[in-house]
Amino acid sequence: MDPSRKRQVRLVVALTAAICLAGALMITTFSAASPERIPSQLIAGAEPGKTYKLGGKVVDGSVQRSGDTMTFEMKDPKGGATVPVKYAGAVPDPFREGREVVVTVSKQGNTYVAERDSLVTKCPSKFTAEPKKS
Repeated sequence: MDPSRKRQVRLVVALTAAICLAGALMITTFSAASPERIPSQLIAGAEPGKTYKLGGKVVDGSVQRSGDTMTFEMKDPKGGATVPVKYAGAVPDPFREGREVVVTVSKQGNTYVAERDSLVTKCPSKFTAEPKKS
């Protein structure tokens, strides 16, 4: 077989393999992602035992600590519905009331029990307009 023909065949095989691997990576990435839900969406239709990523704001005055367990309420980012969350595990330093957080939860009765060490805080936006000074 001609050497230039061999190089051409190798190139086609290598490119085909690269495209197949990239496609498999994209399929795996998109199928593994679970959408973030807000409290009102969980209230409307959370199935007991199924896990969800819950995103929202920690309600002011709702954080209660007992040993390594913490309970707090989360509300929709724009206000509205709230749900109680029971969490055990590492608490990120920026966690505080009023901060937006994401946590993986499952419904158990009227409470949402978080997976251990799944609490993540969102950074506040640097691009919000500052209140006007009078």
